[in-house]
Amino acid sequence: MTAPAPTPLTFREIFDLPVSVDLRTAARAFGMCLGTAYRLIALGTFPCPTLRVGHRHRVLTTDLLRALGVDERPVFADEIADGAALTLFD
Repeated sequence: MTAPAPTPLTFREIFDLPVSVDLRTAARAFGMCLGTAYRLIALGTFPCPTLRVGHRHRVLTTDLLRALGVDERPVFADEIADGAALTLFD
């Protein structure tokens, strides 16, 4: 029995990521399962650079965003309504 396909990250989830993420999260951002991510790393063809930390792989969020083609963080309407984005325009 195969595992269900991972649900890709939403734009909001992507923009709320910390400085680095685990491989599972990065794989979700690309819409791939963890097994595929490990195979691509072994082949040297994962869509963005990974960092080996002990036995685990981490991905810098800036590299992840760049690989996804995201140049800047959008401002969401509810953030403006909440006042969270006001510092961007001051």
